[in-house]
Amino acid sequence: MVDVTEEEMDNCIFKSDTVLSDVHLHCPNKRHLMVRLNAVGQPVFLSYFKILWNTEDLPSEKHVREAVTEREHQYRSGDELCDQDRNNLKKRELNSEGVEALLDDDGDLDVVRRPQRASDLEAEDLLRDKVYPVILMKGKDDAFEDEEQECACSDVVKIEHTMATPLEDVGKQVWRAAFLLADYILFKRDTFRCCSVLELGGGTGITSIIMGTVAKRVYCTDVGEDLLAMCEQNVALNKHLMELGRGEVKVKELDWLKDEFCTDPEAPYSWSEEEIADLHDHCTVIMAADVFYDDDLTDALFRMLYRITRNLRHSCTVYLALEKRLNFTLRHMDVTCEAYSHFRNTLNDLENLQDRKMKYTVEPIKLDFCQFLVYERIEQL
Repeated sequence: MVDVTEEEMDNCIFKSDTVLSDVHLHCPNKRHLMVRLNAVGQPVFLSYFKILWNTEDLPSEKHVREAVTEREHQYRSGDELCDQDRNNLKKRELNSEGVEALLDDDGDLDVVRRPQRASDLEAEDLLRDKVYPVILMKGKDDAFEDEEQECACSDVVKIEHTMATPLEDVGKQVWRAAFLLADYILFKRDTFRCCSVLELGGGTGITSIIMGTVAKRVYCTDVGEDLLAMCEQNVALNKHLMELGRGEVKVKELDWLKDEFCTDPEAPYSWSEEEIADLHDHCTVIMAADVFYDDDLTDALFRMLYRITRNLRHSCTVYLALEKRLNFTLRHMDVTCEAYSHFRNTLNDLENLQDRKMKYTVEPIKLDFCQFLVYERIEQL
């Protein structure tokens, strides 16, 4: 037995070495082979994300509800057990949930679980992510030639990423809010057409790549040479998508903890003076997805946001997408959204900022727009 004081409880820290994106938890019927190891020894995967340009291909909210209702009805109906279970029945009871309860020879209770029907599987598929990692092995490219040709079309985004990382490398994974923001971009294509855009914390670059299909120029920024190299590779993999709209994506370093742009010509992914001037003269859209998970980084992002927007020639719209993540904390002895709460408080501070030159207004966007990428749009987004 160990005695722990209240003060010690407050100082307890639980750390997890690995962070896993929910996007990659549901990967059925596909091989898991590896493309390569990155500079820090992490396995890198290549995933194909299909864009559903035809919204008729998407399951409607009504369709999802009907599928779920049908599944619940089947589980409650209590009929049509499989033949093998029927043959083994000796004594039957029907419990309150409608699932047959069996008694064995000793009188112990056994519950027979009904096998899933096709309709059950369809309903489950509608409600969960569908992500198919396809990983190519060196020297085995020919085995995947057909799959490569299939995915070289205009409705597939190819993204290299990792599936599990330490917290400091989460930008190398694909996160759900990036899909949400990409959906909005595709839904509002005319709004972003020919714009100059800056993405903060671009990570693997999937949102910037989608934006690059409609915008004139996108500066996709993050920090860390290994991450930026992965992002640049993804931009190259999807160059054909952006060429259709004559868009351009430039991968650049932007460290929120520093006051200035990196302009060292010897440093990779640095900014030229012309690029900084172009950003200040033409940028009208700034975006960020799933970057609000650490309070210090949130503060740094809003400081960077203020520094950039006050130097822009034109008014600017900032799009922020995030997932509210629930965590149990010892301090509150309850499940809370501390990172989200800090984000909202900081956003309120920005809106209430007393600045004679700048004025910020905040408006929520309803999530009733079409879904163009296949993922689970949960209520915490």
